[in-house]
Amino acid sequence: MAIIERIEILQVDLAPKVKRTDAIQAFISQETPMLRIHTQDGLVGTGYSYTIGTGGSSVIGLLRDHLAPRLLGREAGEIELLWKELFFATHATAVGAITALALATIDTALWDLRCRAANRPLWLEAGGAQRAVPLYTTEGGWLHIDKAALVEDALAAKAAGFGGSKIKVGRPHVAEDIERLSAVRAAVGPAFDVMVDANQAFTVAEAIRRARLYEPLDLAWFEEPLPAEDIDGHARLCASTSLPVAVGESIYHPSIFREYAQRGACSIMQADVARIGGITPWLKVAHLGETFNMAICPHFLMELHVSLCAAVPNAAWVEWIPQLDDITTSRMIVRDGKAVPSDQPGLGIAWDAEAIARRQAFTPIVLKA
Repeated sequence: MAIIERIEILQVDLAPKVKRTDAIQAFISQETPMLRIHTQDGLVGTGYSYTIGTGGSSVIGLLRDHLAPRLLGREAGEIELLWKELFFATHATAVGAITALALATIDTALWDLRCRAANRPLWLEAGGAQRAVPLYTTEGGWLHIDKAALVEDALAAKAAGFGGSKIKVGRPHVAEDIERLSAVRAAVGPAFDVMVDANQAFTVAEAIRRARLYEPLDLAWFEEPLPAEDIDGHARLCASTSLPVAVGESIYHPSIFREYAQRGACSIMQADVARIGGITPWLKVAHLGETFNMAICPHFLMELHVSLCAAVPNAAWVEWIPQLDDITTSRMIVRDGKAVPSDQPGLGIAWDAEAIARRQAFTPIVLKA
C-alpha cells in the first residue's frame, strides 16, 4: 500500500524562450503549478500543469483549499477512484480550465508515483504502443514572425529531420495568410507537412472562406478555426472542406471530444494533458479517438506528451515547443527527427530541485496527514 502522508504545493513562473503570439493573444509567462506527493514507503511523485500567464493563483488555491487535503491518508495507486472523487468534489466549478489544471497537477503526480513504484517509464506503463513519434515545430511559426523568418525556420526544421512546421494564421486579410503559407510551401516542397492554427479567431463564414483558399496548399490540418464551444460550426466547416480540422487544446473533459467525434465536427483530436485534467482523462480521449479512426496530436507540453504519444497507437505527432529547460536536467530525446520517450521510471522528466527552489513564486505549502 502506498499511503499518501505529505503533499507540497508550489509554483514556478517561466518566461517563454521566444516571443509567442497568435490571432487572439500573446503567451507572456508560463505559470507552472506543481505538486509533490510523498507516500509512507518513501516514494515521491511530482506533477504539474501550466497557464499562459493568468489563473495560476486560482489553481493553487483550489489545490490548497479543496483538492490536495482529500488525498492525505489515501492509497496513491487508486488513480481512477481519486480522479473521479476529486472531479465530483469540485462539480460546482467543472467543467472548466481552472479545475482541469488543478486535477492535472494531482493526476500527473499520481502517475509519476505509479510508474516509479513499478520501476517503469510512463510510455510503457500507460500502453507501450510505439517507440518514437513524428515531430513538428511551432516555435518558429508565431503570427508576428515575418515571411522570410517563417521560411528559414521551416527549412531548418526540415533539415533537422522534423516532419512538419505549424504556422499561425489569422492576419487581418486572408491574402496575408496565403502569402506567408505559400512562401513556406514553395520552400519546403510537397513532402514536408505544413499545419495552420487560427486559435479560435474566426467566425464560421470566415473559416469556410479561408479553408477554401488554404486547400491548394495541401495543409496537414486547420487547427482551432472557431471557438471551441461551437461544435455545430465545426461540423459545418468539416462538411465544407477537404482540410482535416483539428481541435482540443481548449476542451476540458473527454465527453466533449465524444460529441465532436459523433457529430463529425473534427478530424484530429488535440487533447492537452493539463487542460483535460491529467493523464487519466487524456488516455480516455486517445482511445476514444482510436475508436473513431482519428489521430491524437496533443497540444504543447512536449516533455510529457512524448511519453503519452508513445503509449497509444493513434498518436501521430508531438509538438516541439520546449518549456521546461530552465527547471529540468533532462531533455526530450530527438532521433532522426522523431520524439523518443524516456526509459527512466516515472514521467520521464528529471526536475532540477535547485532551479525550482530559486524560481518558486512563494514558499511551498506543505500538507501532512
